[in-house]
Amino acid sequence: MAYLQISGLSLAYGDRDLLKDINLNLSEKSRIAIAGSNGCGKSTFLKILSRHIEADRGTIVLQKGATLGYLPQSGLVHRGSTLFDEAESAYEEIRLELERADGIGEKLKTPDLSDEESQELVEELHFIHERAETSGYYHREASIGRILSGLGFSDSDLNKAASAFSGGWQMRIALAKLLLKSPDFLFLDEPTNYLDLEARNWLRDFLSDYHGGVILVSHDRYFLDSTIKEVGELFLGRLKIYKGTYSKYQKQREQELGSLMAAYEQQQEEIAKHEDFIRRFRAKATKAAQVQSRVKMLEKMERIEIPDNLRKMSLSFPEPPHSGKIVQEIEGLSKSYDGEHRVIDNFSFTLEKGEKLVVAGVNGAGKSTLMRILAGRDGEFEGTVNNGAHVSVGYFAQEQDKELDPSLSVLEELEKSAQTADIPRLRTMAGAFLFSGDDIYKKVSFLSGGEKNRLALLKMLLQPFNLLIMDEPTNHLDIHSKDILLEALKSYKGTLIFVSHDRYFIEQLAEKVLELTPEGPVLFQGDYSYYMWKKEQKEGEEETPQPQKDKAAPSSSSAPSETSSQLSREEEKKLKARIRRLRREEESLMEEISQLGEEQQKWEGELSKPEVYSDGKESARISSELEQIKEKEIELSYRWEEVTEELAGLES
Repeated sequence: MAYLQISGLSLAYGDRDLLKDINLNLSEKSRIAIAGSNGCGKSTFLKILSRHIEADRGTIVLQKGATLGYLPQSGLVHRGSTLFDEAESAYEEIRLELERADGIGEKLKTPDLSDEESQELVEELHFIHERAETSGYYHREASIGRILSGLGFSDSDLNKAASAFSGGWQMRIALAKLLLKSPDFLFLDEPTNYLDLEARNWLRDFLSDYHGGVILVSHDRYFLDSTIKEVGELFLGRLKIYKGTYSKYQKQREQELGSLMAAYEQQQEEIAKHEDFIRRFRAKATKAAQVQSRVKMLEKMERIEIPDNLRKMSLSFPEPPHSGKIVQEIEGLSKSYDGEHRVIDNFSFTLEKGEKLVVAGVNGAGKSTLMRILAGRDGEFEGTVNNGAHVSVGYFAQEQDKELDPSLSVLEELEKSAQTADIPRLRTMAGAFLFSGDDIYKKVSFLSGGEKNRLALLKMLLQPFNLLIMDEPTNHLDIHSKDILLEALKSYKGTLIFVSHDRYFIEQLAEKVLELTPEGPVLFQGDYSYYMWKKEQKEGEEETPQPQKDKAAPSSSSAPSETSSQLSREEEKKLKARIRRLRREEESLMEEISQLGEEQQKWEGELSKPEVYSDGKESARISSELEQIKEKEIELSYRWEEVTEELAGLES
C-alpha cells in the first residue's frame, strides 16, 4: 500500500508563515480537498507535496517505488505532435523500459553468463514486463480513447495537432496525460476549471474508482461533495482535517465560526477601548505610563482572525426597473456557421418576467451563441428576437476584456458603474470578488483574464438591469465568492438567463431548464433536479422499451409533486419509532467518529516524532494503526451520512 508522510512542513515568504508545522499522512485511499481563503497557500502546498518546490523545513517520506502526479491550474502547452501522440507520450517511460528489456533479452543469450548474473537479469526482465502490464501499456489505445472521450475530445480530434487546441483544451490534454500515467498520488489544482458539466461528471466517476490517493483544490462544491472524504483547511498556516464532505465541513466550520466571531467582536471592543484611551491621553505627561502600558498590551495581544472564505458577506443588485410581463419573444431563430454548421434551428420561445432559466447542453451545442444573440451582440441569424417593453439587458460573456477601460484602476472602473449609494461599499464588494488590499489600485491592463472577468461581473452587480444574460458567471470565482453571487441572484427581482458548469450553482438557482439538443431545444418546466430526473427517465425508456408501471419518481424536489395520502395511525407510530432509532444511531455514530478522531490525532503525533518516523518498523506499525482507524472512520462516516439523509427524508 503506497503511503506519503508529511511531518513539520513549514514555508515562509519574508516575515509571513505561509505553511506552519503541517503534519499529514496519505494513503492510496486518501480523498482530500484542500480548502482556505484566497492566497492562504493551497497551490503552494500541492507544489511542495508533488516536489515541484521545496519547503523551508520538514520532511516528506514517500514509499519506495511510489509515484506522484501534479496538475497545475494553468500554463501548460503542448506542441510538435498530434493529440493522440501527445496522450501516448504518457507511456514514454514504459516504452523506454521495454526497449531496455529487449537489450536484456539479447544479453541473456550470451553463453558465458554466470547463473547469478542470469538470475539477476531474468528478475529485472520480469519486473519490467510486470510494470508494463500493470501500467496498461499493452491496452493503451483503448485507455487513451476512453480518457480523451471522457474529457470532451471527439474522434476527429485525435489526429489534430496538439498546438491547435486553445488554452482550456491544453489543460484537458495535460489532465488526460496525467490520468494515463496513473500515479499513486494525484495532486490536482483546480482540475474542473476548464471542464464542462459532462466532463466534470466523467472525472468525478473516474476519481471515485481511482486506485491511488487524490488531493485536490477545487471551487466546485458539487464535485467536491461527490469526490472527497476529508477536507483540509489551511488557516494562518496551519492545516486542520475535517471528516466528511465539503458541505459537512462548511456546516461544522460555520458553527465553530460562531464562537470565534463572538470572541473576535469582544476583542475588537477591547482594542477600541485601548486605542481610544491612547488617543485621548497620549499628550498628557501624567498619563504617559498608562498609555505606554496600553500600547504594549496591544502589541502583545494575539489578534483573532476570521477566515476570509467563511466570512458572512452579502451583496445585492440594485432594484431593477419595471418591465412588461413578456421580456423576450424569439420566433424561428436559426444560426449557422460557414453556411453549413447549424447550431440553432428554428427555435421559438417566450421568456416571462421574473423567470430564472439555465441553458444546458453538451459542449458545442450552441449555448454561448444563443446567449450572444439574446443579448443583442450577434445579429447574424435568421428569425426574430424582440425585447418586451422597458427591458434593459445586462450581458456577461466568458471573456470580458473589451468591456473594460485598460487605463483605469480597478476602483476607478467600479466607480464608473456605481450609484452614489454604493461608492462607500466598493472596497468591501471588491474584496468579496478577490480584490484585496492594494489590488483595487491595479490598472485594468495589468489584470489577468480571470481578474478581468471578476471585475466585469462586479460591475454588472452595480447596474440596474431587469434582464441579466450571463455566460459562465462563476468562472474564476472561489466558493466563497460564488456563494455571494448566488445569494445576490436568488434575491434578484429581474429576469435571468444563464449558462454554468457548476452543478451546485445551477441546482440552487435555476427554476427552468432549456436544453439545446441535436434534435432542437427542449424546455423543462421545473428545476435542474427535475430536468435530470426526466433525462434519466428517458434514458431508462430507451434502454428498456417495455413500460415499467411500478417505477416511481424520486421523493425529493427532483420529481413532480404528487398528493400523498394521509398516514394511518399504525404507519405513523412506525414512522416515529424509526425516527427515534435513527436519532439514537446518529448520536452513537457521532460519538464513535469523535473518539476515532482523537485516536488518529494521538497516533499522528507519535508518527511525527523523529525517533518514530526514522524507525522503519515502528513507523510501519503506527501507519498500519492509522490506516485501520481511517478505514473505520470512513465506514462510520458513510453510515452517518446514510442515517442523516434518511432522517432528513422522514422528517421533511
